[in-house]
Amino acid sequence: MSGGGGRLVIIVTLCIAMLLTILPMPDWARPFRPQWVTLVMLYWAIALPHRVGVGSGFVAGIMLDVLTGTLLGQHALGLSVVTFVAIQLHQRIRVFPFWQQSLGILILLVIEHLLALWVTGATRGTSPGLIYWSVPLIGALLWPWVFVTLRKVRRHFKVS
Repeated sequence: MSGGGGRLVIIVTLCIAMLLTILPMPDWARPFRPQWVTLVMLYWAIALPHRVGVGSGFVAGIMLDVLTGTLLGQHALGLSVVTFVAIQLHQRIRVFPFWQQSLGILILLVIEHLLALWVTGATRGTSPGLIYWSVPLIGALLWPWVFVTLRKVRRHFKVS
């Protein structure tokens, strides 16, 4: 699929990631919710850097801010930065095996988490506990499955 069809597949996968982000969870599981939108955005930035850019990360981040009720621009900042870095490094990341890709993704997820922590600290002055840092680790562990699933979607719908 070229043109609008491929764009639609990317948008639908990001919408599914947003739904997973706002899906109700038990209280004990909420601190462990993966950064679904970031993982999907990173996949598309690495797989198709000519289709997904910093602007896409910004728009997805604003939508995520509205959906989650966070400070407007908090997720937009983080997603824009990690999307930019992923696009700059996409050729290097793609050649690595999954476990090494997961380490790179872990670093990008930690960067996004640090930016969110910075914004939260500047606006609310609160600092989260150690459990806050489990989320990037969970995302890195999920990366191989996210990668394989989205690659199958991309190939099935012939997104290029």
